[in-house]
Amino acid sequence: MSAQPSTQARVTVNSLRDKKAAGDRIVCLTAYDASFASVLDANDVDVVLVGDSLGMVIHGGDTTLPVTMDDMLYHAKAVNNGLSRAMLMVDMPFLSYTSVAMALDNAGALMKRAGAQMVKLEGGSDQCDIVSALTAHGIPVCAHLGLQPQRVHKIGGYRVQGREPSDAEHILSEAQALQQAGADVMLLECVPAALAAKITSELTIPVIGIGAGNRCDGQILVLYDVLGISAGRIPKFSKNFLQDSGSIADAIKAYTEAVRTGAFPADTETFT
Repeated sequence: MSAQPSTQARVTVNSLRDKKAAGDRIVCLTAYDASFASVLDANDVDVVLVGDSLGMVIHGGDTTLPVTMDDMLYHAKAVNNGLSRAMLMVDMPFLSYTSVAMALDNAGALMKRAGAQMVKLEGGSDQCDIVSALTAHGIPVCAHLGLQPQRVHKIGGYRVQGREPSDAEHILSEAQALQQAGADVMLLECVPAALAAKITSELTIPVIGIGAGNRCDGQILVLYDVLGISAGRIPKFSKNFLQDSGSIADAIKAYTEAVRTGAFPADTETFT
């Protein structure tokens, strides 16, 4: 039986801000098609991300770099067809925002043609002009710091970022700059829990963590990791919620409850 669509109001940027202000944790997951999206939507996931991680978990690649705008548009449109409550966030793929004009064209396409409510892009203060231009034209932005998969070759692999004091200060400074530029949400990937907690407390915008401890305003994981069906090794910061559940829907419920109560991530899923 397919999941029933939610009758709750659609999650918005203001909804996420209100959750941060109230101390209510934000639940996020990735999805790449309408069927999974409808299950997430029916089980009260707040934000569904069509991530360029599809290049690895759907296409079977080693990195996210080959993912194209056409890929993102196709999957985002499919996911949007499965949503009625959750916010739809969509990744800007590698080299799709190298100029303000390009960023506006591509982000605009994701919103007009695929139904995106927010776009996500990687990079620090070097992206402030892009973030400012997008927000000035009514496009909500999630900034992405810490481990940035689109820069995997530049940073030397999939490694925890911000362990050295100078690196931690740099990430905090970058987060503040992106917020000042107009970012609506911050995503922190693979950073020490203490650093993520500090950034979360100092920013006024919601902070979503993945491999960033449980003191962020919310959490996100790759759905395929949550279900234990990703090829290869599941990251330390993830957890298979399906193995102790009777169905995919129950696994999603277990994940949402664990995030909202602060039970996930536990110390074993956290970097120091």
